[in-house]
Amino acid sequence: MACFLQAPMAYAIVSSASAAASSRAVRVPKPLKLSCGVLGARNAAKIPMPPINPKDPFLSKLASVASSSPETLVNSSANPDTPPFLDLFDSPKLMATPAQVERSVSYNEHRPKSPPPDLPSLLLNGRIVYIGMPLVPAVTELVVAELMYLQWMDPKQPIYLYINSTGTTRDDGETVGMETEGFAIYDALMQLQNEIHTVAVGAAIGQACLLLSAGTKGKRFMMPHAKAMIQQPRVPSSGLMPASDVLIRAKEVIINRDTLVELLAKHTENSIETVADVMRRPFYMDANRAKEFGVIDRILWRGQEKCPSGGYYSLKLVS
Repeated sequence: MACFLQAPMAYAIVSSASAAASSRAVRVPKPLKLSCGVLGARNAAKIPMPPINPKDPFLSKLASVASSSPETLVNSSANPDTPPFLDLFDSPKLMATPAQVERSVSYNEHRPKSPPPDLPSLLLNGRIVYIGMPLVPAVTELVVAELMYLQWMDPKQPIYLYINSTGTTRDDGETVGMETEGFAIYDALMQLQNEIHTVAVGAAIGQACLLLSAGTKGKRFMMPHAKAMIQQPRVPSSGLMPASDVLIRAKEVIINRDTLVELLAKHTENSIETVADVMRRPFYMDANRAKEFGVIDRILWRGQEKCPSGGYYSLKLVS
């Protein structure tokens, strides 16, 4: 607020000899007012001002209102229950959000410079490839790429393939992928120079069971409550196909079945006739039965023995 200096003025009384009985006072101008702000402007300019964050939404809004309609600030109602000028905001925000505040070096020095990788990338860093879905084209593409990358990184270190998949079908038996999806991953495994440690967790059905048995001999494992199952390939939905096209597809399925039988017989060390006979209907195997059939070599159980994955995973081998 402005203060004022008041300068006193004398009243002049004019007297006249001819009018001795009457006298008249002369009106004097009002007192002069001098603003203290003008006098102290030079001293006020020397007072240091605190730094203001230009990104603070409260200050930005306040400056915008002051420039456009300053009467809003002057006529703002004073409510003792709320801070001043808070009514200018639809959703009050007194401070800048953490993302808007300039972080100091000491606060930000331990934060990652880039977003954290996704889970498959973290597993890949431990040379683990996880198949946790039916074998559809997207899964096949990712798995083959990961296998090729791990061999390029180190052709001598083993690769750990964890399997929990229903193969080229869903759990209800509906076909979701072609048999070539499983054969593509199988061929990629056979081309690798690395040892392949396969571990069944959950289920390994159809083509997934073939991948489980295709691991390096002696390095094929199975969790104690996991299930393996081999079955004949299924004909995809024919829809409105002509009869000749359905026959062509049926012949292709038979060829894929014979190929699957031959590969399973090779890796389980059973005869082709034995594998073909059990595949007439879905053939389920628990861990012990899968070991007897030759799909796996050992069963994993809880303990403190060293097991696949290159470290201690609180599992032990059950012979």
